[in-house]
Amino acid sequence: MVNPVSCPAHISSLIVAARPEGIEGLRAAFAALPGVELHAVAEDGRLIVTVETASEEATVERFETIRQLPDVLSAAMVYHRYETDPDEEA
Repeated sequence: MVNPVSCPAHISSLIVAARPEGIEGLRAAFAALPGVELHAVAEDGRLIVTVETASEEATVERFETIRQLPDVLSAAMVYHRYETDPDEEA
């Protein structure tokens, strides 16, 4: 489960291509990364992952960490949203 990130928050979605034989190790690696959640796994090694961070810099850092994990072949960010505190907008 993802730890809640306070606002403002950067929410990103990634498609990760990985070696199918490395999926179980990646499940554990993603679980150990703060703000990272694995949502779907295909038999051929495609994964859908979300990342929630408090800053753009942290998003980039987390993305690079995922790209460097063993058995990750590629990672592509397909969505990014910047959330602000709704109480501050009122």
